[in-house]
Amino acid sequence: MKHLENKVALVTGGSRGMGAAIVKQLAEEGAKVAFTYVRSADKARQLAAEVSATSGQQVIAVAADSASDTAVAAAVEEVVRTLGGIDILVNNAGVYEKKPLAAQTGADYDEMMNINVKAVFVASITAMKHMKEGGRIISIGSNMADRVAGPGATLYAMSKSALIGFTKGLARELGPRGITVNLVQPGPTNTDMNPAVGEHADRARTMMAIPHYGNVTDIASLVSFLAGPQSGFITGTSVTIDGGFNA
Repeated sequence: MKHLENKVALVTGGSRGMGAAIVKQLAEEGAKVAFTYVRSADKARQLAAEVSATSGQQVIAVAADSASDTAVAAAVEEVVRTLGGIDILVNNAGVYEKKPLAAQTGADYDEMMNINVKAVFVASITAMKHMKEGGRIISIGSNMADRVAGPGATLYAMSKSALIGFTKGLARELGPRGITVNLVQPGPTNTDMNPAVGEHADRARTMMAIPHYGNVTDIASLVSFLAGPQSGFITGTSVTIDGGFNA
C-alpha cells in the first residue's frame, strides 16, 4: 500500500517547476491531487492528464490566482467538493523578484505579501476546517528566511520569514486535532525561475557545502515524507534543504 493512498492533496501553484514535481510525487504515492494555476490552462490540463495516466490517480487542475484571497478560498472548497475532502495542503505558490529595496513600492509589497503570505494564511484556515486527524499542512518557504546573502531580496526574505511564525502558531492551534504543520525552506534549486546555469548560479555554488543545485525531486521527496504517516511527530518546524548554503 502506498503511503498516501486514499488521501486528497491540494498543491497551490502546481503547474510547473517545484509545484509540478510535488504534484507528481504525491500522486505516485497514492493521493488524489488537485493543483492550482494562473495561466496556460491547456498546459495545466495536460499536466493533470499526464500525471493521472502515469500514477493511476485522479488529478485535477483548478484555476485560481493566489493574489486573490477569495480565489484561494474558493479553490480549496472546490477541491473538497470535487475530490471528497482534503487531507494534505501544500502551499507552494509564490513570487520572487530581485530588486533594490529603495526601488520597491507599496504595490510591490502588496503583491509579495498577498501571494507569499496571505494566500498561505487563507488556504490554511480554509483547508483546516475540513481536515481530520492526520491532516498535513506544508508550506514552501525559502532558506533566505534565515540568511540573506546579498542585497535585493529584502522584501522576499521578509515574506518568507513570516511563514516561520505562522507555521509555529498554526502547529499549536491544530496539534490537539492531530494535524501537523511544517515549513520546507529550499535553497538553490534548478527551476526555470532559478536555473542552475543562471547568471548567479556559480556564485551560489561557492557558498554551498554541497556545491551543486538541488533538483525539484529533492524538494518533492521531502514534502511527500512530511505529508505521510511517518512524519506524524514532526510539527511546527522549518526544514531547510539547501545543500548547506546556510551552514
